[in-house]
Amino acid sequence: MAGPLSLGEYKEALIFLGAAGVVVPLFRRLKVSPVIGFLALGMALGPHGLGRLADQYVWASAFNLSNSERMQNFAELGVVFLLFTIGLELTFERLKTMRRLVFGLGALQVGISALVIAAGAMVLGVDARAAAIIGGALALSSTAIVMPVLSDRRRLNTAAGRAIFSILLFQDLMVAPLLFMVSIADIRNGTDAGTGIGVSLLYAVLPALGVLGVIIGLGRLVLRPLFHQVALTRSTEFFMAACLLVVLGTGIAFAAAGLSMALGAFVAGLLLAETEYRREIETTIEPFKGLLLGLFFVSIGASLDVQQVIAHPAQTLGLAVMLIAVKILLLLAIARSLRFSAPVSQEIALPLGPGGEFAFVMIGAAIATHVLEPGLGNRILIAVTLSMVTIPALSWFSGVLLRAQPEKQNDYGHLAPEIEESGHLIVIGYGRVGALVSDMLTRHKIKHIGTDSNPRVVLRERSAGNTIYYGDATRVEFLRKCGLANARAVVLTMNAPRAVEIIVALVRRERPDITIVARARDAHHATVLYGLGATDAIPETIEASLQLSEAVLVDIGIPMGYVIASIHEKRDEYRKMLQPASGQAHEQRGIRMSTRVKDMRKEPKGAKEA
Repeated sequence: MAGPLSLGEYKEALIFLGAAGVVVPLFRRLKVSPVIGFLALGMALGPHGLGRLADQYVWASAFNLSNSERMQNFAELGVVFLLFTIGLELTFERLKTMRRLVFGLGALQVGISALVIAAGAMVLGVDARAAAIIGGALALSSTAIVMPVLSDRRRLNTAAGRAIFSILLFQDLMVAPLLFMVSIADIRNGTDAGTGIGVSLLYAVLPALGVLGVIIGLGRLVLRPLFHQVALTRSTEFFMAACLLVVLGTGIAFAAAGLSMALGAFVAGLLLAETEYRREIETTIEPFKGLLLGLFFVSIGASLDVQQVIAHPAQTLGLAVMLIAVKILLLLAIARSLRFSAPVSQEIALPLGPGGEFAFVMIGAAIATHVLEPGLGNRILIAVTLSMVTIPALSWFSGVLLRAQPEKQNDYGHLAPEIEESGHLIVIGYGRVGALVSDMLTRHKIKHIGTDSNPRVVLRERSAGNTIYYGDATRVEFLRKCGLANARAVVLTMNAPRAVEIIVALVRRERPDITIVARARDAHHATVLYGLGATDAIPETIEASLQLSEAVLVDIGIPMGYVIASIHEKRDEYRKMLQPASGQAHEQRGIRMSTRVKDMRKEPKGAKEA
């Protein structure tokens, strides 16, 4: 029989989940990053916020996060999942095409910023090891805030947006080495007088390198077959379990070797980045990452003492202002030296001036291993938090400056490709019809990607060198991961009428301006698809009849030009007949969008794609 229920054990979880349901929608409505909301929430409900009133008021005791340490293990998983998704984005092809900006501009920003900040810390009397960690931590910026802000402003695919993405990409690459640097500092800090630092490093590094080699070797051999077998089950639950197993399994293996779980998850993401399961894994992991990352920021906010700002305003507010100013000035100088125009340089520098989320990880680890004095470390974390709050305002101000002095063409704007797939076509369903459509697109040199829910089809086409991803296209999250926001058109070739209707409705709701060409079973199905928003719906029966008519007319001697013209004329007659009137189309589209999307999971999983 179960023991008595202790509500206190669930208090933190209930408070977080309840607040997340309010904070995220509210801040999205206000067009402010939810990260700032989670930080503010932690500061307000933590032991340094409502916790100060818990002894005096019962209501304060009920709503404060008095035991934030209880959430810490789960909160750290947010960083683990973030590093995993970063690894998924770092394909070797992307790094190769962006190498000049990533390893040029990005390396200069991190290297120079870290050196200047570390030198400043040493001038103020900080130990060399601690100064190096502070420099590396504060050189990084906030990917979690900057990228959504740029996306909302539609600046990702500008010259400045690509440069910012390249810098953040290099910063993400540097997270693993910087975390390893903290581990080395911890080893040196714990070295006995009779033991050399080299011997201690050797004993620590060799097992870690061994684990790294084993995981990379096994990953290349095991991960793709593992996800192929799981995908064959057509079970969303099993696929989700496999994703969690890989993330947590590699993380725990690295932790057992003396490295961080985040580094292990990052390596796992890198190994899966080149596979056909990448987009579906991203879609599956996203809810866990978002929730756990929110919990991470809440725990960080709860650990920050706002009274420190009041007690030491010069050290906290002054440190935040200095951090932003130094990084902005350095970035301006670096960008201008690389011949970026003044407006673009300003747009690059301003959002990247504040600190980032990985400063919390590195500074926290340095405090825990006694490399950094807790009082100084907490003041640095408060300064980083205050600086992150300014990112939306700095990004807005960069837009004001840009309007005052319009962006000019610069020599480096072309060095980075689009941040996401852009101007491409998405072919959904890669059976016989989809493969033929893809072949024609390839012949006309039109960029496109394919998706299919059959792992055997995906494996076959990947082996043939085609760009195709495994995944369920009836989920809008998956379509977004495939670059729907920047796609030129969507082609649906599936032999599953209800699934085609669902996808047409989802795509039209997400992108009112996009071209949608869909395969229809018959004339009635084509009418339904037009009502849902399809640009063109191609009925199989009518097209087969037109092709038969064309063949027989040519074979009996009718001139081909006349036959082709008459076939086109007849096709246009059918299209006008099948398309509803403009007002009726909009009405039908609205009704079917709401009903079909609700029924999206009723589509049989075994639907065939011809």
